[in-house]
Amino acid sequence: MTLHTQSLTSLDEVRAFLDGNATVTFTAPEAEERYRWLEATLRQFRYEALKRADKGLLQTYLRKVTGYSRAQLTRLIGQWRHARRITDRRGPPVQPFARRYTAADINALVTLDRLHQQLSEPATKKLAERAATMFGDPAYARLAKISVAHLYNLRASAGYQRQRGHHEPTRPRNVPIGERRRPQPDGQPGYLRVDSVHQGDWDGIKGLYVINLVDAVTQFEVVVAVERISEHFLIPALQQALEAFPFVVRGFHSDNVLTAESSSDV
Repeated sequence: MTLHTQSLTSLDEVRAFLDGNATVTFTAPEAEERYRWLEATLRQFRYEALKRADKGLLQTYLRKVTGYSRAQLTRLIGQWRHARRITDRRGPPVQPFARRYTAADINALVTLDRLHQQLSEPATKKLAERAATMFGDPAYARLAKISVAHLYNLRASAGYQRQRGHHEPTRPRNVPIGERRRPQPDGQPGYLRVDSVHQGDWDGIKGLYVINLVDAVTQFEVVVAVERISEHFLIPALQQALEAFPFVVRGFHSDNVLTAESSSDV
């Protein structure tokens, strides 16, 4: 902002302006006009001859009028003290690095991984080299020269993951019966915390469900994996998991499972 400062001729008037007692008019100029106004104001108040406190007062006034930050104004004042002129020293914008591997290369990598069940990075690079040199497929010309490390980066990119991977969190459901409450082990082992985690989908194929059982007192842990969350898959897996605990299972707690109070209930 530029201030019409014909009426501000002394530091006392500047102080009154900063205290909010002065009536002023603002306009919105270009950057070049702000520079000229800064030069004129610094000359008008003889900035270099001011005491330190008065310099701070004038700088506060300049920041309020121009909207510059403290660091910006300090640089501009330093430029004026050195050359008695303020100019824009910024160079042209820096051009971003050109992308060597494009979305088309990611699509080609996705196709290759789907056909070969995602082999290791060195093996995948060798397949891309064969596709480009032996079979003349132009889609793999750049991938044939890629490093193994950067091939790993492409697989971790958002574009690749969007086409191949899909992670869906376990969705809670309401259970119309039963009471979900945390067991009170009272220092006795045998009270388990049970949770399930879905490993996500890959190429449209459902991933595994990992069932984690942890004793609340000893932190003894058993982990099993099942293909689906259903009785057909869960019952054999849970039977094996419960048999793996070296103590009597007295109860368990899960978000959507009833709490059992004895081993017979389990």
